[in-house]
Amino acid sequence: MIKQFLPRSLFGRSILIIVTPLILVQLVSAYVFYENHWDTVSWRMARDLAGDMAVVVDSFRDVHDPEQRQWILDQAQGRMGIQASLIEGGILPRQGLTQGNHLERTFAQALENHIRKPFRVDTGPRSSRVLVDVQIPEGVISMDASRKRLFSSTTYVFVLWMAGTSMLLLGVASIFMRNQVRPVLRLAQAAEAFGKGRDVPRFKPQGAAEVRQAAAAFIAMRHRILRQVQQRTALLSGVSHDLRTPLTRMKLQLEMMSAEDGIDSLKRDITEMERMLDAYLAFARGEGTEHVAPADVSAILDDVAEKARHNGARVELHVPPAIKAPVRPIAFQRAITNLVENATRYASHVWVLAERRRDVVEVLIDDDGPGIPSDAREDVFRPFYRIEGSRNPSTGGVGLGLTIARDVIRGHGGDVTLTDSPHGGLRARVWLPL
Repeated sequence: MIKQFLPRSLFGRSILIIVTPLILVQLVSAYVFYENHWDTVSWRMARDLAGDMAVVVDSFRDVHDPEQRQWILDQAQGRMGIQASLIEGGILPRQGLTQGNHLERTFAQALENHIRKPFRVDTGPRSSRVLVDVQIPEGVISMDASRKRLFSSTTYVFVLWMAGTSMLLLGVASIFMRNQVRPVLRLAQAAEAFGKGRDVPRFKPQGAAEVRQAAAAFIAMRHRILRQVQQRTALLSGVSHDLRTPLTRMKLQLEMMSAEDGIDSLKRDITEMERMLDAYLAFARGEGTEHVAPADVSAILDDVAEKARHNGARVELHVPPAIKAPVRPIAFQRAITNLVENATRYASHVWVLAERRRDVVEVLIDDDGPGIPSDAREDVFRPFYRIEGSRNPSTGGVGLGLTIARDVIRGHGGDVTLTDSPHGGLRARVWLPL
């Protein structure tokens, strides 16, 4: 359950690692402040104000001369900041004490300790003054003092300091972690681009030592893979030349021989050997040295469909104009051609549909043929696998068409899957990332 609420990115988790201890420190600091400083300062300020008011009340009790009482009131206002007045014959209402937050309750407790007479406190939620009425025998002494005498401004300073430093540290940590995460993102983007067959020539190691080590390992791996592909391509080119040369000589010798029994069958065998050799080399060669470039997928599909119609197949094409995608045009066309030929070989009608969906291009190839059993749809992508099982060219190819198609599409970062077609046959779904 906790993992669902945790950030998934490295940047988010790094910030969480930094912010969590920071919040804990701030909470501990706030707890210590309110338990010690806040309570101590608040109690002292409440006690001082209650003591000043108690002096005024006691002075009225000991002095009865009006002029002296007025002098006490003037002194209270001038030296203590307390505006006091006597309401002769006044009686406190039986409303008790108006108490609100912790500060007001602390002040009421201080008044109880200093003034041993009935009193009433009225602070008001939005008032800037504190009103205290005390019952004495002559009436009610009403005293008015500033609320600032009960409140320390260090509270605001402390809160602003905690919030300000937290935001500052969070900002610095965010900038620092973003700079640390950026090389990791570049490495991931380079690996993804290379996996899609796209070149990343300007990628270089950056960031922390561990990230640089990973980037250097990626560059070394990329060079090894490219070198192996180039060596394989060169080797297969030589093999292709070496195998085609004796086959060509055999064809020429058969053409010069007189028509005898078995000559035609030998010619057919050599032709089939050439066709199988071309298929093997196409599979082993893979994508060769062709580079990825923006291409018009709609034009490629139209060309494939037109060639299939020229060979007598019924192909319907539904493609919006100018779908652009970064592909190896020749390899991509070979993959689509293999899928369309596989459909036309076993079906009487083929439908080709293409559309762009967000960041992918999807190509659907449907047919009305017998289809492929669901338990064999992954097996047909294995090299040289055929459901029919023989190598008879009249019942199919050599079992490499679908293998080459998936190998090419996966080399572009996409995939090929087989499902049931709404037309009753098989659907080949091709998707390519943009």
